[in-house]
Amino acid sequence: MISFPRLDSWNGVSEVATIVAIEEKKRILCRIPLKILHDKYGATTDTPMQSVSRHREVIQEAAKNAIENNNYQQDGSVLLSLANL
Repeated sequence: MISFPRLDSWNGVSEVATIVAIEEKKRILCRIPLKILHDKYGATTDTPMQSVSRHREVIQEAAKNAIENNNYQQDGSVLLSLANL
């Protein structure tokens, strides 16, 4: 089972939002670049986490699918793309 505690963060330098997934006591960082948030949800540099909050269910489902399909980056994180959402 994959759960999503509300441990979200924004990195203004790399312009990436991160949500956390937990699977079998393992923490997986799921990253969404601002460009994707902007293209899909109209997010701006001032409102990226509001977009994550508003579209949490869709983002979590995309992250869950990526994890279940073992679509990991080299560092063990999941990078969501427009195609995932």
